[in-house]
Amino acid sequence: MPRIITAFSNPLVKRIQGLREKRHRREEGMFVAEGLRILTEARETGRLPQFLFYTPASANHPLVTALVTEVERAGGEAIETSDAILSKLSGKDNPQSVVGAFAMFDTELEALDRAASPIWLVAERLRDPGNLGTILRTGDAVGAGGLILIGDCVDPFSTEAVRASMGALFTVPLVRTTWDAFLPWLRSGPGQLVGLSLRTDNHYRAAPYAAPTFLLTGNEAQGLPADMEDECDLLVKMPMLGKADSLNAAVATAVMAYEVLAHSDNQRLSQ
Repeated sequence: MPRIITAFSNPLVKRIQGLREKRHRREEGMFVAEGLRILTEARETGRLPQFLFYTPASANHPLVTALVTEVERAGGEAIETSDAILSKLSGKDNPQSVVGAFAMFDTELEALDRAASPIWLVAERLRDPGNLGTILRTGDAVGAGGLILIGDCVDPFSTEAVRASMGALFTVPLVRTTWDAFLPWLRSGPGQLVGLSLRTDNHYRAAPYAAPTFLLTGNEAQGLPADMEDECDLLVKMPMLGKADSLNAAVATAVMAYEVLAHSDNQRLSQ
């Protein structure tokens, strides 16, 4: 049976609240996700929280009931609590009705099947959690094989990144690695590395994409380093017709992903 926690001083409440900080996430090996939709998507992919917090008002919702049942069946703990404590756990004044604390997870490069999708997303030194979450959502939307994070990227398990991903953190395979590990892996099999850059004349809509395409997006402020651009099979750019000199990293990734998707669909239909 679920237990009831109503005290802010409860050790478990303090422990889960601490997961909003990267240091505590690393120490605990856990992160927080909130919202019935996101937790249900996680459940459908086979990932269940170790601790599930929910309010009495949501207890009779069939999806909450299913979550409670499966969490307890898997050896986790379901906890009925107040809106005030959920607010403390999520860091939001108007919290969702459910909050889950999940074990962190990563996929290894060697576990990826590059034939699983014609599109793969690669991001180098992303610093903004909203951009990371949005890129994950884009990956889900276009059916990307995964998101590969290169170098010192923002923590994908931060509260902001998880929230921005809208559940895609659980549906899109995520790899964290280095450039020195990624490049030999990529060159060990098929895969076209396409860099998003302003230092090229190749128009993104006229470029010859080849599946599987690995779209490489650089740091928001600095773009791709020159040595990474030199390793790309193709550099492309989107025309900037106004006064801005570049697009937001997540927006640029989304535009490019749909262009590659359209190219892949056209090739498939012409066969």
